[in-house]
Order: sequence, then structure tokens, then C-alpha cells
Amino acid sequence: MQLELPRIQKLGGHLAAVSPELPDNSLSTTEKNDLTFEVLSDRGNLVARKFGIVFQLPVELRQVYAWLGVNLAEVDGDETFELPIPATYVIDRDSKIFKAFVDPDYTKRLDPEEIVAALERIAARRYRS
Repeated sequence: MQLELPRIQKLGGHLAAVSPELPDNSLSTTEKNDLTFEVLSDRGNLVARKFGIVFQLPVELRQVYAWLGVNLAEVDGDETFELPIPATYVIDRDSKIFKAFVDPDYTKRLDPEEIVAALERIAARRYRS
């Protein structure tokens, strides 16, 4: 995604990640991964809930997370064990979702080229208006 960021910005796009992590943890994620875009904190998954993409981590997976050293209660600041389904949205200037990609398999992501193509279609539509 980092390679596509200049193209996204040239088309007027802004990239932001939204995470249920506490703000300090989101900042740590940004710094640790040397990200050049914002990582916003969605405490309690309020935004994710509006998109209908929140699920509760099953008990068996909580044990796996604990074994891996991931303390969700500490990272997210609550004990709900709720996570958002990974999703990518391309939203136009009228706040309408132009393209959506939602997949519970966190290893699957929207191809950055598809994001650029969606932004190009939005720009072309705006140019015609």
C-alpha cells in the first residue's frame, strides 16, 4: 500500500486506518511500522458497529491470542473481545461509499490497484459534472 499512497494522494484520496486500539496503542502501531498515513482509534468499535462489521472473538481464539502474547483487553481498553472484520472503503466527497471490500479472512485485502481505479472513476465522474 505504501507504494500506492502517492497515487492515491495525487487523485485527491486520503488513506486512514481505523482500529479499536486505544489511541496510545494506535500511535505505537504507526511508529513501529513507520506508517505515513493516519491510524485512528475507534474505541468500543463505534464506527465499525455502524458499518455492521463487528464480531466477538470466540473463547477458543482468545486463548490463542493470549498464547501469542496479545492482550486484547489491554490493547483495546475493554473486555468485550470485539474486533472489526477487516474492511476497505473508498468513500467519495459526498460521503457515499463508492467501493467496499469486506472479508473476515484478515489475510485478504483489497488490491491497491483497485483503490486507485476507484479513485480514478470518482475523479472522472467529478470532472464530467
